[in-house]
Amino acid sequence: MFNYSLPSAVQLLSVPSSIELVQKIQYKAVFTSLQTDPFSIAYTSQGEGDPPLVLLHGFDSSQLEFRFLCPELTADRQTWTIDLPGLGFSLRPTKVSVNPLTIKTALYAFWKSAIFRPMVLIGASMGGAVAIDFTLTYPDIVEKLVLIDSTGYTNAPAFVQFLVPPLDHLGVAYLRWRKLLAIQLSQLSGADASWLDLLHCATLHQEMPGWQESLLEFNKSGGYNFLPVRMADINQQTLILWGEHDQVLGIEDASKFAKSIINSQLVWIANSGHAPHIEQPQVTAQQILSFSAV
Repeated sequence: MFNYSLPSAVQLLSVPSSIELVQKIQYKAVFTSLQTDPFSIAYTSQGEGDPPLVLLHGFDSSQLEFRFLCPELTADRQTWTIDLPGLGFSLRPTKVSVNPLTIKTALYAFWKSAIFRPMVLIGASMGGAVAIDFTLTYPDIVEKLVLIDSTGYTNAPAFVQFLVPPLDHLGVAYLRWRKLLAIQLSQLSGADASWLDLLHCATLHQEMPGWQESLLEFNKSGGYNFLPVRMADINQQTLILWGEHDQVLGIEDASKFAKSIINSQLVWIANSGHAPHIEQPQVTAQQILSFSAV
């Protein structure tokens, strides 16, 4: 049974790990000082054991990107997957725009009302930048930090925030168009069910109301371009996981993180590109569990 707030296209999922995770998605209303209405945050919580692991997804994505990683973690530790406010399957804020301040404020309110104990914060791609910003703002509640092929040094070009209509809308529309085209071409070529499931997981969140507006607001905010000068301020033990064949961010940023964050260790994930948690979930989980053990 799927949550009624999710897009009807969830019925197209066919791989058990995808179906199992999406069936566990719940919504929690959390209140902040940013708006009178609550934020509606989509999340899952599975397993037991401290410290809890909290997973944050990347840009134009959702918590479904952790569908292969979660089963490897939940046997040993309570594991949370959270959709960023206005992104993923979390509902669009009613009174404020989607930007770094909105994101970390809503995440803190969620932590305070649901998790409420020190956690290991894990961010993949843009989720890594979110995790860094959150850790710098609320250092007392982040016990350890894990960055998976994280942005922070490489971010969207500065000119993106100054694009005017229709260029800004065309850019966001392109993100959706290229994924839908991939699905259509795969169906025409008779691609197997697992490949189609991967594509559906990558597009489901784009069916959420306000998805396009949320991405536009985030891009116009400048995103996390302010982070490079703050990296040395991170005091938490930090595990940097990086796919050795990352063709999205490349591999140079991995060494930049390791050099800037004093209390860090860099682990290369073999036979993996930008998403080790999808491409090598067992290896990624082993690294996370070993690092986060009390």
